[in-house]
Parts: sequence; structure tokens; C-alpha cells
Amino acid sequence: MLKAEYKTRGPVPRDVIEAVEFELPAVAAGQALVKVLAAPINPSDVLTLTGEYGMLPPLPAIGGNEGVGEVLEVAADVTGLKPGQTVLLPVGCGTWRTHLIAEAKQLIPLPSADPQQLAMLTVNPPTAYLMLRDFVDLQPGDWVIQNAANSGVGSYLIQLAKIRGLKTINVVRRDSAMAAVQAEGGDVVLVDGPDLAKRVREATGGAPVKLGIDAVGGASTDHLAASLAEGGVLVNYGRMSGEPCQVNPGSFVFRDVTLKGFWLARWFRQATPQQQMQLFGELIQLIASGKLKARIAATYDISQIKEAVAAAAGGERDGKIVLVP
Repeated sequence: MLKAEYKTRGPVPRDVIEAVEFELPAVAAGQALVKVLAAPINPSDVLTLTGEYGMLPPLPAIGGNEGVGEVLEVAADVTGLKPGQTVLLPVGCGTWRTHLIAEAKQLIPLPSADPQQLAMLTVNPPTAYLMLRDFVDLQPGDWVIQNAANSGVGSYLIQLAKIRGLKTINVVRRDSAMAAVQAEGGDVVLVDGPDLAKRVREATGGAPVKLGIDAVGGASTDHLAASLAEGGVLVNYGRMSGEPCQVNPGSFVFRDVTLKGFWLARWFRQATPQQQMQLFGELIQLIASGKLKARIAATYDISQIKEAVAAAAGGERDGKIVLVP
């Protein structure tokens, strides 16, 4: 058995994590032994390794916040779960390993589908879904603008918007990223720049843009704010630029634009179990039916964790890095 463990944090994420052998105890009452089938590496995972994320586990820690596995063994008192089932792993349990023991009641049975796609269920799809749903009352035909459109969240947002009949303006930071976003179904794809608002108006015929989604921060936040209609809402959920959000006061003062933040961990803390299950139920069906999926750039074994983390931290990939133990 292998696990990807880190005992310190530092500026170069691949330097702090390594694959180490380990053994598990016998399965106790109420527990299940699970073989990990797939676990993605998200930007939040990389920031956790550098110490820049908003919630950090105590050290030493095992990397990974989400994934899926196959049940190998259950305790005698466990009902409703059996060996061979594919299950969603508990959020934050340290999924970058070959095997783990979990409380059976925390494992959610999943339908038969691609485990690599199911492994990305608990972070990026809910983030995209909730940002589209909870900040503006959008109707079919309305426009949404987002940056980092070639990211995991960006891809899911395009697909979820299309399912709802919404139109998307998708902003990327380099010309080479445009083709993949266009292939994903983005209605408009533009490269970021100071004149973004002018090009957005030209591309949409001046249609009002009610919602903006910002993952970049810095001047990119201002570019999105300037592209919004009067009374528009801009939601920030990241700072890929490493810079604080910048917005010209004119957007606030003269056009009543609002800037808000979104953090999925807070939503989970505040949501009821029923609300969480409703969200997961809908997303599971969309993924299992193939209506919702993510691009995968490469897969790695746990023994290749340093290479995998380096690839995930790089800025020139097209799709998600996934660990497949």
C-alpha cells in the first residue's frame, strides 16, 4: 500500500510530498476497507501543500480531498454496502493513497460509470453549479461571463449553463486555450485584456451580462466587472494570478456592480444533509449519463506523486491531473 504524505509545507509543492508505504489495521465495527480507484489533484490541493489555502489539515497529512473507490471488505455489522460497490469517498479524508478505511455511513454508493469522472464529483461540479444558481436569478437566454474558462470549474460551468439554456462568455489567458473551450461549447471565447468589456459588447450585441465568475483576481477581476450590466453580480472563488481582486470604483459607484466571494467548504458547513444530497444526486446523474464531464490531461500512479503534483501546479495543461492508484 502507498500513500502520498507531506510533513511540511513550502513554496514548491512537489518538494514537500512523497509516496510512502503503509499498512492498515483490520476493519472495525461500522467500517469498510476501500481501494481507491481515482482521485484528482485540484488547485486547492496545490495551495494546501504550499500553505496558502483557507483551511489546512494538521501535519503530517495525506494529500487529496476527493475521489472514488471500490469496497473490498465491510464489517459484519454494516448493512447497505457490499464488496464490489463503487463509492464516493468522504470529503477531506486524504484520497491520494491506494487504500483506506472509512466509516461505512460516510460512503455514498455510486452508479456504474467512469470512475475518473465520478472522482471529480465533490469539488468542481458543485462549485460551478452553486455559483450559477445562488447569486443571480438567471433565466434561459441570459448571459454569464467567466475567466479561467479552460479550468475544471470553467468546463463544468459551460456544460451546466448549456443544460439550463444560459449563454456563456468564456475568458482565457492565452490564445492556445481557446480551441478547447470552443470545443466544450462556450458560446463566446475571448482572451483577457484591458479592452475585454468592449469586445464582450461586440460579441453579444450589447446584451446585458448579469453574472460574472472570477477565479483569477488582479486586473482580471476589473475586466469582468467592466463587462457586467448595471446591477450585475461578480463572484470570486480564487486568485490564480496570485494578486488581490482589483475593481475600478466606477463599477461599484456608477453601475452598482456587486463583488461577492464563494467558498465551497463554507457552503457544505451551512447546508443541511438534505440540501447536500439533493445537490449530489443531481450531479451524479448528470455525470453517470455523460451529460457532465471533465477533460483529463494525464493520469499518474501514487508512486509518481511528485511528477503529478508538478503537472497539476503547471499552467499549460489542458485538463485535470488524476491519480489512478
